[in-house]
Order: sequence, then structure tokens, then C-alpha cells
Amino acid sequence: MSNESQIALITGGTSGIGQATANKLAQLGIHVIVVGRNAERGEKTVTEVQAAGGKADFVSSDLQDAASAREVARKAIELGNGHVDILINNAGIYPFGPTHEMTEEMFERVYSLNVKAPYFLVAELAPLMAKRGKGAIVNLSTMAADYGAPGMSLYGSSKAAINLLTKVWAAEYGPSGVRVNAVSPGPTRTEGTGAMGEGLEQLAAQAPAGYSGRNRGGNCFFSH
Repeated sequence: MSNESQIALITGGTSGIGQATANKLAQLGIHVIVVGRNAERGEKTVTEVQAAGGKADFVSSDLQDAASAREVARKAIELGNGHVDILINNAGIYPFGPTHEMTEEMFERVYSLNVKAPYFLVAELAPLMAKRGKGAIVNLSTMAADYGAPGMSLYGSSKAAINLLTKVWAAEYGPSGVRVNAVSPGPTRTEGTGAMGEGLEQLAAQAPAGYSGRNRGGNCFFSH
């Protein structure tokens, strides 16, 4: 299949790593469908992609439950003329703090967006990819999923779940031609992580590069 006919669905695609990913895929001739909560940012992202000669659409959703994930999948299939070739589960939230300070509301929000939304997007789209015999799913993870660190009970555990789900989905859909991978780009300075201040650099100091990645002009520079 040529890039011109490929469709990529990117959650959290209107800022940070997601937006940089959308810009890059669009440069490769892939039709990108970006999902986000902010309509203004969504339209801006689409306009920038189109101004650069790419093809893009925006779908507004908070991805807070299975129904919203299924609706996003339905809209993406419709915009993609019946198929989605690439799913990038990038949207996520990451409140940091001691376990005893986390509320049930925080718990529900983190697991709804970080785990439940990817789960049901995959449930809707992976079988269709498998039926066509090809497709790719990329899940954004984090170094915090691999070890215990103070203040990362919710974020780290939600991404640890994603790491395990990545292996399960690879086992379930890989034999039918669907590639499933997780990537951990490392601590990256974006609009969303700006509020972390020096906490982000302290986390980055534990990575091999020793510093955080940067998101500049739609391109991400990751620590490895």
C-alpha cells in the first residue's frame, strides 16, 4: 500500500509529541486524523498540516470512556474511507504526587485516558487491521513504567499496564500482520510537561542521556 492511501489516527495529536508525530507522518504523505479535547488547537494543527501540503482531519474527544473511544474509532474509519492503518495511542495525563494524596477522581481520570481509551481503540481497530492483513499500533509508554519512583504511582502503573497490553496485542494480532509496539521517548519538554519544572529534569537525569528531550517547531528531540 502506498503512503498516499494510508490513514493514521493519533490521540493527543494536537500538541507535544502527538503533534510532532502528526506533522512527520503528514510529510510522508499519510493522511493524519488527530484527536484532542481543544477544538482551537485541533483546527490549528489541521491548518498547519494542510498548509505544508499534507492531509489532516480533527476529531474532538476527551476519550474518558469506552463509548467515546468507540466513537472516535467510528469517525476515523469514516474519514479514512473504511480503514485506519496506523493507530498511535499518545494521549495521556500524568499527575505526580504521593499515593496518599491521589484521589479516586484522579485515579479514574488517569486510568480512563491512559488505559481504557487505548484498550477500546485497539478493540475496535485491530480486528479490522487483522482482517486486511496489515496495520501498525504504537503505544506511548515511559521509563517510569519499569521501576518504582516516588510520586509516580498512577502514571507509572498506568503505563506499566500499557506495556503488558502491548505484548498481549502483539500476540493476538501480530500473526495476522499487525505490528504492535510501545515506545518510551524519555522525559520531553512539551506544553503538557512544562508545569513539572525541575521535576522533569530530575527524572531525565536518570536516563542515559541525562537530560530531557525538546519539542521545537513540531519536531521532537528525545532523550535516549
